[in-house]
Amino acid sequence: MKFLLFSLGLSGLFFLGASLTISEINGPAHRSPYENKDVTDVTGLVTAIGPSGFFLRDTTPDRLIQTSNSVYVFTSSSISIRGNIAVGDIITIDGRILEYRSSEAYLFLTEISAPRNLRKVSSGNKVEPVVLGMERAPPAYHYSAIDETAGGVFAVPNNQSLYSVVNATAEQDKYGLDFWESLGGELVKIPGPVVLSKSNSFGDVWVNGEWRVTGKNSRGGLTIVPGYTGADANPEAIRIGSPLDGTKNEAAKLGDKLEEVTGVITYVLGFYTVLPLTALKVKSHAEPSLPPPTLLKSGSTCSGLTFGCYNVENLALSSAHLPQVADHIVTYMGTPDFVFLQEVQDDDGSNNSGNVSSNQTLAALSAAIRDRSGVSYEFAVIDPVDGMDGGQPGGNIRVAYFYNPEFFTVRNPNPGSSTEATEVLPGLELKFNPGRIDPVNVAWTNSRKPLAAVFDTGDGDKVFVINVHFTSKGGSSSIQSDARPPVNGGLADRQAQAESVASFVSKILAEDRTAKIIIAGDFNEFTYVSPMRAFDGIAYDLDVVTSTPVEERYTYLFDMNSQQLDHMLVSYEITQRDPEYEHVHINTWNTLEGEVSDHDPSVAKLNVCK
Repeated sequence: MKFLLFSLGLSGLFFLGASLTISEINGPAHRSPYENKDVTDVTGLVTAIGPSGFFLRDTTPDRLIQTSNSVYVFTSSSISIRGNIAVGDIITIDGRILEYRSSEAYLFLTEISAPRNLRKVSSGNKVEPVVLGMERAPPAYHYSAIDETAGGVFAVPNNQSLYSVVNATAEQDKYGLDFWESLGGELVKIPGPVVLSKSNSFGDVWVNGEWRVTGKNSRGGLTIVPGYTGADANPEAIRIGSPLDGTKNEAAKLGDKLEEVTGVITYVLGFYTVLPLTALKVKSHAEPSLPPPTLLKSGSTCSGLTFGCYNVENLALSSAHLPQVADHIVTYMGTPDFVFLQEVQDDDGSNNSGNVSSNQTLAALSAAIRDRSGVSYEFAVIDPVDGMDGGQPGGNIRVAYFYNPEFFTVRNPNPGSSTEATEVLPGLELKFNPGRIDPVNVAWTNSRKPLAAVFDTGDGDKVFVINVHFTSKGGSSSIQSDARPPVNGGLADRQAQAESVASFVSKILAEDRTAKIIIAGDFNEFTYVSPMRAFDGIAYDLDVVTSTPVEERYTYLFDMNSQQLDHMLVSYEITQRDPEYEHVHINTWNTLEGEVSDHDPSVAKLNVCK
């Protein structure tokens, strides 16, 4: 991401008669004890120079590991000072100590602003970086003491306090935010960096180096896994931003290994970030470049049918990625007998025409799959009210089903409208089939409504399916934000949505505790957060049932974390029939340009016989 380090001048005059060291300026907490004060005769070694300032290291550092020995000096775009210094110079300057942030949601960056009266003491001094993993290593579990007091980084309710206001003395050996803050402005070296994300459009990536990590998956990423308090979201990772010399980072993807990185630690747009001295270079790419297809193949009988789940990311009739989605369903998902689809747009996509039908989009996808596999999917869908289900404006995204008519037929077809709620009727039938669950509930405002249906399986029995796409995490704060625990956008809606769906499932089970039920889709939430707990004792996560290693439970990349937003839950009856389950990492392993969706698909093989 492009970075811009700058300050706003503050009114008021403060003056400290005695000069301060850089370590004293930083102090042992997040914010400087000398904030908004003028200082004179600050002496330091120039370790790096950027387009808007430079970085100074204390020449007489203290022994307090909580206090960073380096600081950023903001000079704006003027080169009047930067043009007179070089890396390796020891200089003395006057200036003002500021705490800067570009958004109230972010943490503050301690800096010396408006430097003046530069005096050069010496030149050509040796500049050695702090070697991370050897001299200093980040903690692997916790972000801040505030999070732990609240119950973890994903605690509910969140946003209970502000890191910058509490401003407690750093505990850099326990908490990730404290660790990276204790190295603010410092020149560091990262040996053996492994890429944890994919390069974004600015060339930024997340990495870990040769230090202790948790949640390492087989591809080399860091997965959100169970932790001491809820879940461990990997504070040991660090973002690599734009090079200080103006070059462009080489594109990388999950699991790639980079050449050694040397740069300065700062805080940019919501994250602690290393700005490398020059462009990142890939040492070796993760292999294989793409994952193998699923090993789960349909048995073509009710004792072994395959069920896929795929968020196809704003799929419309005109979407350039429609043929690739078809290829993924055939080649990588093995043309499942039944597919839960999310993010299907109306036929004219983001063109806000008032059209809501997706029949042409779904028919085109079905035809593309037939051309590749010979399987002719039929589909079931209920179109939304225009503009009421969120997503890309004009697109009217919704969930839909593909099913192979050789193995599935809609039982007593009676589709409901977009605003009619289906209900569980005596005798284990649905009032509307397919039908939406509780669609006028305010929990679904500007969000996709879940679609319930019951299908005959060909052996005289039936299987209930519920396709969900819960409210997005829009409005969330950075995991390294000032709000602690971080803001989890849309949480209250997802909680109510989960409770609504869980209640519907409970009504099916009240009619028949042996009912075969599958709930799948994009829940937009992690297993360890309260909305998913609404299903406890009602439906069971297939990852848990099939003992998928916790590190391999991911379908999505976001910032430093391999994470799981897409889940497949089943009723108890199905858990007793040796289910199988896989995530196919066709998109998370890919480059940004190569991904077809921002989600990975998943495939299960289930016994749904009578």
